[in-house]
Amino acid sequence: MTALLPAASTSATVPVGTPRSTVSLEESYARCKELNRLYGTTYYRAAQVLPKVKRHHVHALYGFCRYADDIVDDLGPVPTDVRAKALADFGDRFYEDLDAGHSDDPVLKAVIHTVRAFDLPTDFFRRFLKSMTMDLTVDHYDTWDDLLDYMDGSAAVIGEMMLPILEPEDIDAARPHAMDLGNAFQLTNFLRDVGEDLERGRVYVPMEELRSFGADPFARRVTPEWVDAMRFQIDRCNELYRSADIGIGLLPPESAVAIRTARILYSEILDRIVANGYDVFAGRARVPAGRKVWVAATNLGVGAARNAVARRRG
Repeated sequence: MTALLPAASTSATVPVGTPRSTVSLEESYARCKELNRLYGTTYYRAAQVLPKVKRHHVHALYGFCRYADDIVDDLGPVPTDVRAKALADFGDRFYEDLDAGHSDDPVLKAVIHTVRAFDLPTDFFRRFLKSMTMDLTVDHYDTWDDLLDYMDGSAAVIGEMMLPILEPEDIDAARPHAMDLGNAFQLTNFLRDVGEDLERGRVYVPMEELRSFGADPFARRVTPEWVDAMRFQIDRCNELYRSADIGIGLLPPESAVAIRTARILYSEILDRIVANGYDVFAGRARVPAGRKVWVAATNLGVGAARNAVARRRG
């Protein structure tokens, strides 16, 4: 195979099938953690609130998703057919290594270990890779249902992947709320990144809904119509977060504090969009790093206190 894959530690690329030095499981998890730290700071802060025994598994899932996402978006001026081949090769390698029960890939070694440790269904990863493949050729979605079909693999399924690691008492009861949280995170990203996505020729807000408000993202201007359209989407996103709150309540305390941290920080991106006058064209709405640290530390302290109370009662 000659397709390109992103190197685990940088945005450079290396040919699939190139001989690799042997990597230990610990080193593979460390690479996934570094990807999470560099590119998913909100998730990273939230993962640090989890018990240490769970954190590396979250990093591994992030590493898998980031690896595939880099093929789609971060290979520079590589033709679409080459990206498609690289993504297919990556999927083939993952499934082959999963069947074998081990991998020598610097990222997949940890991913395979996590998938087998929690017996995660292969279908989760097929759904994810399907949505990544859609990104190669689909540049907009007409309706909310169309966008939900994409988000099933790019977002909702991530919530499903996480549940066995988070260990709710009733996974079936928690599942729809975990999927809603994944969709809430994704929709928050879409609203924050309208300007950046336009640079890639993509729109991840339903076109029919934008037209119903008379809003034109391609104009890259904040108009009253654009404000109304954004308010509608933010209200929808907050409704998803409210459903997610129900699911967070079904998690054990040590997992709930971490997911609540991510939920708080991500939903605050919406507050920043509002504070910026709904201007998502001039730059990204960001939650300051200091705020991320404070929220993570506060939730960690609350979680420790609750666990202490629970132990005393026990």
